Amino acid sequence: MKPTNPPKTYRVKSFGCQMNVYDGERMGELLTEKGLSPAPEGEDADLVVLNTCHIREKAAEKIYSDIGRLTKGKTQKKAPMIAVAGCVAQAEGEEIMTRAPAVSMVVGPQAYHRLPEMLDKAVKGERATDTDMPAIAKFDSLPQRKRRSPTAFLTVQEGCDKFCTYCVVPYTRGAEISRPFNDLVDEARKLIEVGAREITLLGQNVNAWSGEDTKGHKVGLAGLIHALAKLDGIERIRYTTSHPNDMDDALIAAHGEVEQLMPYLHLPVQSGNDRVLKAMNRSHTAESYLRLLERFREVRPDIALSGDFIVGFPGESEAEFEDTLSLVDEVRYAQAYSFKYSPRPGTPAATMDNAIATEVMDDRLQRLQARLNRDQIAFNEASVGKTCEVLVERKGKLPGQWLGKSPWLQSVWFEGEAEIGEMVRTALIEGRGSSMQGRLLDRV
Repeated sequence: MKPTNPPKTYRVKSFGCQMNVYDGERMGELLTEKGLSPAPEGEDADLVVLNTCHIREKAAEKIYSDIGRLTKGKTQKKAPMIAVAGCVAQAEGEEIMTRAPAVSMVVGPQAYHRLPEMLDKAVKGERATDTDMPAIAKFDSLPQRKRRSPTAFLTVQEGCDKFCTYCVVPYTRGAEISRPFNDLVDEARKLIEVGAREITLLGQNVNAWSGEDTKGHKVGLAGLIHALAKLDGIERIRYTTSHPNDMDDALIAAHGEVEQLMPYLHLPVQSGNDRVLKAMNRSHTAESYLRLLERFREVRPDIALSGDFIVGFPGESEAEFEDTLSLVDEVRYAQAYSFKYSPRPGTPAATMDNAIATEVMDDRLQRLQARLNRDQIAFNEASVGKTCEVLVERKGKLPGQWLGKSPWLQSVWFEGEAEIGEMVRTALIEGRGSSMQGRLLDRV
């Protein structure tokens, strides 16, 4: 590569999970601190960061396609500088540099705090790769949060020790680590100072978080939630994504004790059949999962439940898939996410026999999603007539229209006088598939 002028504008494109959204925001903050500006909407950026996800099928190939689109028909002078970040960067490393000469930087999800110094090298014409996995050092190097938004993500835990046989996260994000209690309280306070009224705590296994509070007492996620709820200005707390095996009594109780903790739980199950769950190394059974949900409903009867499902795991029989449908019928999820199994290189499941035919997986996914959609519509229709507070997040498409979230994470739109960041009392008057129509009652 030849030396080039320092880029003046940037764009971060994040794919995949909420953790990637958080990481993308932090990379943007690093680049802003470096003196770059976000590229205006509709304009090309001098630097494009592709913040990748490795969960979906053919993730790496899709990134190469994006790189091709960014450079196709452009001279070196007009083509943007490209950085590949995230989990594909961690998994592919030098392979990306070999296959895509247009890429200047490859940086893993635990090393993106080094992006500014990598950018300095790229400007000099030096290509750089950094996929080291330093535990907490990344967070100590990030700038103070400045993004003004009524909602904010806060990463409290990273990595995974569960080693589900289909999942690459332990290999791309590393072992489970928890950020220090005081650091999290300080960051949450700063988020509130710049306008956050709702904070979502993030982790690959967020309920595996543990630390010592200000008195030196060992606490889990429930203890952190109790502490954050005492901060002036925080109205709502959420957390995602949890693992059934890390759910403790204190966290369940917190749903009935902490007013700011929203009545919503995302708890992946993946399958309703115990043999499949064992093959996935999920370490829970369908029955233990169902009993866990019962305990949440006991302390918070109005809780909205969400889950994740994989259909077509190697060896899954029709009868075993029917067990998943039966579990869905019993739980009646308010929301859920479902996917066809796709092998991830380097995971144990990728070498398992008895692969399920694509057409069988397609059929099962359609049948599963039909029931999940049925239940989401039913949950929203059952919400009609309720009155709740909605946090206004943005303007709608039409004049005088506003969009926000209910306590149950439903998208709600309404018309009237409001401002972004306000909490408004709203009557839910109509359920429309994945969203709700509200009628503004008053501004809280």
